[in-house]
Amino acid sequence: MIPISAADITLDWLNERTGDEVGTLIAFEAATIGEGVGILGEVSRLSLTYAEGQTGPATLIAKCQSASPENIALCQIMGFYIREVSFYQQFGADAPVRVPKCYLADMEEGGSPFVLLLEEVTGARMIDQIVGATLEDCLAIAGTVAPLHAAFWDNDAVKALEWLPPMNNDLYKGASALYAANRDGFREKWDGRLPEEVMNACDELNPKYAEMLDWWPQHSPACLTHTDCRAENYLFGGSAGDDAVTMLDFQLSTRHVGTWDIANFMGMSVPVEERRLWEQQVVRHYHDTLLASGVTGYDFEQCWRDYRYCQFHQAWSIVVVSDLDPGNYRGRELLDTFAIRGFQAVADNNGHEFLQEL
Repeated sequence: MIPISAADITLDWLNERTGDEVGTLIAFEAATIGEGVGILGEVSRLSLTYAEGQTGPATLIAKCQSASPENIALCQIMGFYIREVSFYQQFGADAPVRVPKCYLADMEEGGSPFVLLLEEVTGARMIDQIVGATLEDCLAIAGTVAPLHAAFWDNDAVKALEWLPPMNNDLYKGASALYAANRDGFREKWDGRLPEEVMNACDELNPKYAEMLDWWPQHSPACLTHTDCRAENYLFGGSAGDDAVTMLDFQLSTRHVGTWDIANFMGMSVPVEERRLWEQQVVRHYHDTLLASGVTGYDFEQCWRDYRYCQFHQAWSIVVVSDLDPGNYRGRELLDTFAIRGFQAVADNNGHEFLQEL
C-alpha cells in the first residue's frame, strides 16, 4: 500500500516499511509543513515514539502526492513523481550532492501515488524565496550544483538514467499547447506590469518551441539538472553540518544545460536589483567550479550565453504553468514573484536574443 497522503499512514505501515534503521514504533504524529512551498506534493513531519529499548530518528519527513487532482494529473503525464522516487532509489547517499537520507522511496506504476520517507535536517536555515537570497547564498548554490552537473556532464552516466528525460522530449515539446491555452489569461492578469518586449518574444517563441528544444543539445552540453533550483529547495547548515547545503525536490530533474539551474535560482530567488549586481559574479563562480570539477571545453562566453537563453526559456515556462493550483495564498504569491523577477531578468540580459538563433 502506498499512502495517498500523510493521513493514510498508519503505525503498522510505518513499522513494516521503515527498515532496520528505524526501531519499533509505538506511536507517531503527522503534521503538514511547508505551506505554500510544495505545490506539486504534500510534505509532512512525522514525530516518532519508540518502544522501550528501540532507537532511530526523532522525526521523518513524509512526501506524498499533491492534494490537487489537476496537479497530480500533470505530474503523472510529465513523470515528475517518477523522477524523484527514481533519484532516491538509484542514488540515495551516493548522490554527488548532499540530499536528505532516504528511508523509503516507493510508488505505484505511473508514479502516483508515491511516498518518500526522508531525514529531517533539523536546525537548518531555509531562504524565504519571496524575501530573496543573499550573495553568499547564491555563491553557495552555484558551488553546490556545479559538481552535480560535472558528474553527469554530457557523458554515459547521464545517458544511462532512463527515468531522466531530455529537455527535448515529446511531452515537453507539446507544452506549446499549454502556453497557447494560458496566454490570454496571463496577459490579462499581467498587462502593463511585465516587460512587453519579453511577453511579445514569448508569443513569438511559442510556435518555434519544439525547434528551440532541439536546438539546445546541438549547441550546448547536457547534464543532470535539478531544474527546480529555487531558494526553498535548499537547506543551509543545521544537523547536516555547519557548511552543508542540502538539496531537496528532484521531481523536475531533466537532462539539459547546467546553466538552467543558475538562471532559475538567480532569476526567481533573488530580488531584481540584487540580481543585477551579483549575477556576473555568481555565474563566474559556477563556471570556475565546473572547471575545477573536471569539465573541459566549455568557456565562460558560452556559459554566459546559455545562462541568458535559459532565462528566456524560463519566462516562457512561467506562462505554461500559470494555471497551476498554488494551494494557498502564499503559493500564489510565490508564483507571482516568479513572473515579476523572471521576466525582468530576460529584459535586463536580452535573453530573448535567443530567437535570432532559431
